Order: sequence, then C-alpha cells, then structure tokens
Amino acid sequence: MIMASICRALHILKHYRCAETWSFRSTSVIATKRWKTSSVPPKHTAPIKQSYIEDRPQFPGSKTRSWSEKLEFTQPDIYDGIPVYRVMNREGKILDQSQDPQLSQEMVTNMYRKMTLLNTMDRVLYESQRQGRISFYMTNFGEEATHIGSAAALNDKDLVFGQYREAGVLMWRGFHLEQFMDQCYANIGDSAKGRQMPVHYGSKDLHFVTISSTLATQMCQASGAAYSFKRAQNGLCVMCYFGEGAASEGDAHAALNFAATLDCPVLFFCRNNGYAISTPTKDQYRGDGIAARGPGYGMAAVRVDGNDVFAMYNVTKEARKLAVEGSRPILIEAMTYRLGHHSTSDDSTVYRSVDEVNYWDKQDHPISRLRYYMVNKGWWNDDMEKEWMKESRKQVMEAFQKAEKKKKPNPELMFSDVYDEVPLHLKRQMEEMKGHVSKYREYYPLDNFEKWDS
Repeated sequence: MIMASICRALHILKHYRCAETWSFRSTSVIATKRWKTSSVPPKHTAPIKQSYIEDRPQFPGSKTRSWSEKLEFTQPDIYDGIPVYRVMNREGKILDQSQDPQLSQEMVTNMYRKMTLLNTMDRVLYESQRQGRISFYMTNFGEEATHIGSAAALNDKDLVFGQYREAGVLMWRGFHLEQFMDQCYANIGDSAKGRQMPVHYGSKDLHFVTISSTLATQMCQASGAAYSFKRAQNGLCVMCYFGEGAASEGDAHAALNFAATLDCPVLFFCRNNGYAISTPTKDQYRGDGIAARGPGYGMAAVRVDGNDVFAMYNVTKEARKLAVEGSRPILIEAMTYRLGHHSTSDDSTVYRSVDEVNYWDKQDHPISRLRYYMVNKGWWNDDMEKEWMKESRKQVMEAFQKAEKKKKPNPELMFSDVYDEVPLHLKRQMEEMKGHVSKYREYYPLDNFEKWDS
C-alpha cells in the first residue's frame, strides 16, 4: 500500500506542489504531507467544460487526487526503505545531542540493572527447564532494550497486551522475581493458580493483561480496549506488543484496520527480531518490513533501533503523546535480533549459524551498548559490574529456591474462575476427578499439592 501511495504522489506532482515535513519531535520520524494547488494553472490542448480540480477522481475508496493516462504498475523496489531511528551508536556514543533524552543517572542505572537482572533470570530459568524443574521457558536474550526502553516511557496505568517475550515490561513495572518464579513453577504463589503455561504472566495491579498462547489474539483485544479508552477519555493509551511473525496472522490485519478506522489510542509495537520461530523474515514477507504497512492502514509509523534503549524510550514517549493527544494508533517497528532459541522447544542451530548469533551477541548487544554509555559518563565501572552481577544472581537464586519449595495449588481450582457459580456438569467432572485420584492415589504425588479433600 505504501508503494501505491508513492506512485500516486509522483503523478500528482505534475500539477500540484508537495510540501513534505519530517518531524522528529526529539524521537520518531513521522511524515505529514500538505498538498497545495499549483499557482500555475495546467495547460490543456483542448477546451474542457470542467476545471482540473473539478475533474479529479472522486472515488470514495482512495485518496487519489489525479488521473493518469499512462498504464503502469507500482513496483515494490520504488524506494530504499524506511530509515532506522537511533540515538546511540554501538559504542554507546550519542550521535545527535538534540536526541539525547537527558535521563538522570539514577534512571539510566535502573534501566541497566533491570536489563541485566532480566538476563540473569533468563539464564537461571532456562537451565531450570533443561534440568526438568519446569516444563517450558522462553528467554529474552538480545531484546532487553525493547522491553525496558518502551516500558519506561509509558504511563504505568497504560494497559499492556503482551505476546510472550515481554517479561522486562512487567519487571519495570514492579513484578517481583518471586512472582516470575511462582508463575513458571505454577505453585500456590502463582496468581493464575497454576493454570497457565510458564511465561504466561499477567497482573491486574500492574495493568498487564495475561499472556495468551494463541498468536496475535491480543492485537484485536488491544484495539477494543483502546476504543474503550477513547470513549472514556481517560488520558491513557494501550500498548500492544507483537512479533513480525504475528503480523502475518489475520488478526493483525483486523486489529490494525479497526484501530485506524475507529481512531483508537493504541501503540502497536512490533518486535522484529529476524525469526518467527524457525522462519526468517525473507520467508515471512517481501515488502519493507512491518512499519511500511502503517500508511496503508492510514496510521503513522516509525522504524527504530531496538538495541538502542534511548531510541526506544524516545520513540515510545513521542508515539504515546501522538496517540493520546490525537486519539489515533501508531505503529512502531523495533529492529532487533533474537539471540536465544525461540523457546526451550526449539533448536535454532538447525536454521541459523552460530557465527550469525555470535555477531549480534558480540557486536550489537543492547546491554553492552548501554554499559558503554554509562562507562563513558563515569556512571559505571568494572568493580560495580562485578558487584552487581554477583548481587543480581543472588536475588534470582533466592527467589528460585523459594518458588521451588512451594506446593502446587489445590487441583479443585481447575474448575473455578470461569463461571460465577460452578455449573452442574463441572461439579460432576470435579467429583469424577476426585474419585479417580482417591482410587489411584499411589500414582499421584499428592504430597506436592495443597491439602485437599480427595
């Protein structure tokens, strides 16, 4: 759709002047066009009954303002691609001082600690799954800046819909290590009462909707929630995270189109990490990524370096302002790289080389980039790094050990929290379950569960 828009613009330039303004607003690149009629009237070889302006296309299905007597097709290689906005280079140096968010030392240090704490938690829980202690896990390696940078720029009351790789957003908002561990171990401390897969976090208090395994369903839900926010005029927005693979789902089209036509204050945040499980982006789409789809839906879009935490902060802050003040959706595409396997059920060495992964890990890691910045500012050094790495691992291991010792929830909870009053057929199923377990109790580790009447 963006290609068609560009092609139409070329025709319009025959008789119109185009004034194009690129507005960074300290953050993103949002293009706005103002069309003005030419001061020189078009020349015609033969008299016509209507002026050119009156004779322009009037079709309701497009914004086209001119006719063409030349048959041509819009080609996908008409331009070089949307630029990637960044603030820091890979050595942690600010490239344009006007783009420096001027965050305090305390704020930046907190960002760094959260990013590294998330990284440490991932390593412990990944190994925990490999040892058979939990059933499943998904790491966030390489995408830490997309979590922390965006979360820091939101209002804490903004509603978040995650996909499944946004643990850092919850961590920034105050979700404790023990809560992460309890959810992954499905123990009595788990707010979901042990009924969700690991990493399917959620928190009503932190305005983070519980993760759903089904891909892209959160996108439609986000559009609906944002429409509710618009009607309530509460000054908040909705943040919806998704991957470039989810953008291939039908729900993604429905969500983007509804949000645009209904002018919903929602940020659609695409984490383009290069792979949809084992499918590389070259097999996902032929166009210019996900941001290029924004104009086709009638929404502003921006592409940003997802390994630059300051760029992520700037873009999200500005996008939120545009969404709330203008009551409209914004599409953000964060370009990053998934360093880990898709999940513990995946072996990424089958479809990508170790050299490729090592390049991104060594040359363009978001944590390294922020650390370089802090060292350059005199805010961090090797001794502080060693001390924090030791302390963060201690915090993770303490939460890990507490979670592992807790019992599993009462099995009767499998039947609750769906209906206000448990219906008869579920009561029968629960009694059948209890009777079965009572009869074959030697085959079930009942000591691992809360005491219940079986």
